[in-house]
Amino acid sequence: MRHVILAALLVASAPAALAAPTPKEQLLVPPKDAAHYVVMSTAGKHGDEYAWKLPDGRMAFRQSILLRGLIFETDETFRFGADNMPSEIVIRGVTPSGDAGETFAISGTQASWTSPVDKGSAPYKNGTYYLPQGGTFLAFAPQIDRILAAGEAGLPLLPSGKATLQKISELEIDGPSGKKTVQLQLLRGTTQTPTPVWTADGKFFAALVGLAILPEGFEANMDKMQTAQDAAIAALAPATAAKFLTADAKRPVLFKNVQIYDTDSEKFVAGQNVLTSDGKIVSVGAAPASLPAGTRVIDGTGKTLVPGLWDSHMHVPDDFTTVSELALGVTSCRNPGGPLELEVSQRDRRAKGTLLAPECFDSVIVDQKGPLAAQGSMAVGSLEQTLAAVRKIHDAGLTGVKFYTSMNPAWIPPAAKLAHELGLHVHGHIPAGMRTLDAINAGYDEITHIYFATMQAMPDEIVAKSNTTARMTGPGRYFKDVDLDAEPMKTVIKTMAEKKIALDPTLVVVEGVLLANAGQVQPAYTAYVGTLPAATERGFKSGPIPYPEGMTRADAEASVKKMGVYVNKLRAAGAPIVAGTDGFGMEIVRELELYVDGGMTPGQALATATINAARNVKADKRTGSITVGKEADLLLVDGDPSKRIGDLRHVDQVMSDGVLMDGDALRSEAGFNGRPK
Repeated sequence: MRHVILAALLVASAPAALAAPTPKEQLLVPPKDAAHYVVMSTAGKHGDEYAWKLPDGRMAFRQSILLRGLIFETDETFRFGADNMPSEIVIRGVTPSGDAGETFAISGTQASWTSPVDKGSAPYKNGTYYLPQGGTFLAFAPQIDRILAAGEAGLPLLPSGKATLQKISELEIDGPSGKKTVQLQLLRGTTQTPTPVWTADGKFFAALVGLAILPEGFEANMDKMQTAQDAAIAALAPATAAKFLTADAKRPVLFKNVQIYDTDSEKFVAGQNVLTSDGKIVSVGAAPASLPAGTRVIDGTGKTLVPGLWDSHMHVPDDFTTVSELALGVTSCRNPGGPLELEVSQRDRRAKGTLLAPECFDSVIVDQKGPLAAQGSMAVGSLEQTLAAVRKIHDAGLTGVKFYTSMNPAWIPPAAKLAHELGLHVHGHIPAGMRTLDAINAGYDEITHIYFATMQAMPDEIVAKSNTTARMTGPGRYFKDVDLDAEPMKTVIKTMAEKKIALDPTLVVVEGVLLANAGQVQPAYTAYVGTLPAATERGFKSGPIPYPEGMTRADAEASVKKMGVYVNKLRAAGAPIVAGTDGFGMEIVRELELYVDGGMTPGQALATATINAARNVKADKRTGSITVGKEADLLLVDGDPSKRIGDLRHVDQVMSDGVLMDGDALRSEAGFNGRPK
């Protein structure tokens, strides 16, 4: 879609200048006969969108969404030119990131636009479609309609690029007027990986991407459509897996004269030789006297061999994401909340060799029913339902339960107790009214996100709120003044260290939300500029969320810096730190760079994305380090991360379970058009 919806939920585009958004009362009011779409997920309804035609011929859209306390109140109008493409677009209103204002217009042969992240112009060529940077989700519909009309030739885009659709399946669903046949299409050219969209009668019908946008009256089809969508995408996966999981890729490999990362010392050792065979690490150190038949020898001079990376916070929405993770050097991941059915399917298909993917250790989000419930969560309304959700997660063979921000605190201790009895890991957000130590005492094994690890020192008005934005801006405003060597943080650090409570910091999220500069590519993505579709890269230029009254940029900078110091202080005390992105996956190395900025050595930082992560899910006896007898999950990088941790982006070869895959081939398959800088 125009937005990858999950990414837009929190880090929506922010204004390049502090403009006052158009108030809700001044936004367009849809007439009674407007087309009505419902925004929903398995947790329930989250909002509404409308589309209609204005008296002057313009197309109008209205969006109203409340999601986990995040507010989207926007409208959008389109005027179409003689070529049936947008000649004027106006977007107004507010998102969680502030003013949504954006304009586009064609004057003569020149197109010009002003968005929350950029301002530009270009010669206009008939038949070209301007792709807004923001706007309502439903205003995506005209773009789909025009791509369908363009056929195989695709649709040229502004500011640049081309979009195409490919039909992969169809489905019969039930509606107010009876049966209806809808087609599942894959949209390419606007995001790194294909985006699924549903069409009917040659026009946009619905989209299920993190959130479902369905015409009113068709809501009951959401689960059926999601199942069909997952199955259709899964049917494409075996062909991709067959390209890489070949007999030749499974041959023994000798990495010769290579620098390796030793997890025991958290240091790098030069001049080593590592032999793999039958999916295992056979020898480390001196070159073997003899090699198995058919061994491939790779000269590691000037390169570094590390354990395959772990992304301990990657919500995996589809099979395309799994290939992207491998292309980034990630051979293992922890999915801290996804659709249970998809998680089980991906696990089973990977085991069968029909899905190219890292090994993932999966959780499911459990949250309280209501307007603040997390999208896609198991929404529960009582302690009994909470316990039933925990049992369902266990029975599906998953590894953890993740409690969320609006959960009833009283339900957590008994649910965590049951989860532990069933062998499940307990982690998550900290609900309103609870502080960090409250969550630990309630049974958390791990705190998700650095800002929840600061809650012990936050003012009551921050702790009392479920609003996701306040949970970030509060620490952004106040944490700079917190003394890490005094109470209450002294006890938090001591408790987390003694009880081995893990922290999944996602510092890169805090940096992106609080410190981004509108119009500038965020540091996590600068190395990838030029390797992705223009619309995707444009999204990397969003600015910070609006600060509350009394908070300054200096506050945010000082607080984020201290959060990095806090992470290192926890590590030094003995609390496990596990690196994750909560993003597209490209952020994993930036996360490690922020740890180094906070005081870690590159070796200490790398432990958080290798052995620490393996220990966190009790997989360290078989993977997570370059050790004889362990699974051959390895990453060969072109460079020296002992001196510059960012060299981990330079993926040369990836080995997963002994299968060797070329970095360039993986990047191409994953939608990158070149190597990162």
